[in-house]
Amino acid sequence: MAAKDYYKILGVSKSAGGSEIKKAFRNMAMKYHPDRHKGDKRAEEKFKEINEAYAVLSDPKKRKQYDMFGAEGFHQRFSQEDIFRNIDLGNIFKEMDFGGGDIFNQFFGSGRQSSSRSPFGQQGSEFDSKFDFNDRFRQGSMNQPTKGTDLDYELSLSLEETASGGEKQVVYRAGEEKKEIKVKIPAGIADGQKLRLAGKGLSDIPGLPAGDLFFNIKIENHPVFKREGNDLFTEKAIKFSEAVLGTSIEIPTMSGNKKMKIPAGTQSNTKMRLKGQGMPVFRGKGNGDLYIKLIISVPKKLTKAQKKLMQDMAKTGI
Repeated sequence: MAAKDYYKILGVSKSAGGSEIKKAFRNMAMKYHPDRHKGDKRAEEKFKEINEAYAVLSDPKKRKQYDMFGAEGFHQRFSQEDIFRNIDLGNIFKEMDFGGGDIFNQFFGSGRQSSSRSPFGQQGSEFDSKFDFNDRFRQGSMNQPTKGTDLDYELSLSLEETASGGEKQVVYRAGEEKKEIKVKIPAGIADGQKLRLAGKGLSDIPGLPAGDLFFNIKIENHPVFKREGNDLFTEKAIKFSEAVLGTSIEIPTMSGNKKMKIPAGTQSNTKMRLKGQGMPVFRGKGNGDLYIKLIISVPKKLTKAQKKLMQDMAKTGI
């Protein structure tokens, strides 16, 4: 399936602000509203895409992930359910005189209870039955819950934990009960992503399975590295003499120190790269790169001998 360009779908630039995105969504939703295109499958698919694009671009965290990883990488990390989580289109549709209610619940197929009124202003609209993204929501009434309550918690991780992956023991509350669980951390997971543990939420509805447990990933700031996508960035100070004559220095990486050659005549702010020394690709192969910005350190004080040497060098034009 081709990756979706949400900016193109809404007809906005990547620098568009929230109000511009909302205005574009309203215009596109009006244009492709199903009651204006009865029986038109292409219009229905377009309307789905418009709602999905707005659900992502109107949410700063989801938009950041989309911009960082691109359309293909974003869809590897976010399911359809994740995309529409915590998004309420009902108020916008009310403003457009299409009715209220939780639009995701009513035509994108969530199992949570919602108003019986169609979001498009008609009871039992033909359109209501066409927007099921998951067959499990077709069992019984779409207005009835299919599972218990989901739980959402923030999970703080160090950069080292996200680089290596593994398991982390986490304590959380499920209602009044305190629970402990081992959470598997996939290598390369990024800030803002979610981990879902099916069936570990609340069992608060008799006869139905428990809800899910979600952990919102928060990556702690690192004293040495800054992460951008799968790449890491750092700075390294080198001596003036090392920059002029060239040398070999040790660079810290996530897997230990690595030697790197500094060519003679290196200028301050020169950027160098250690290929494959960045973060592992999330649920993929390989690693990003490590970029090192070299800063030439100028001594604040010189010995008499050093000062004399520099003066002699200055006379030669250096």
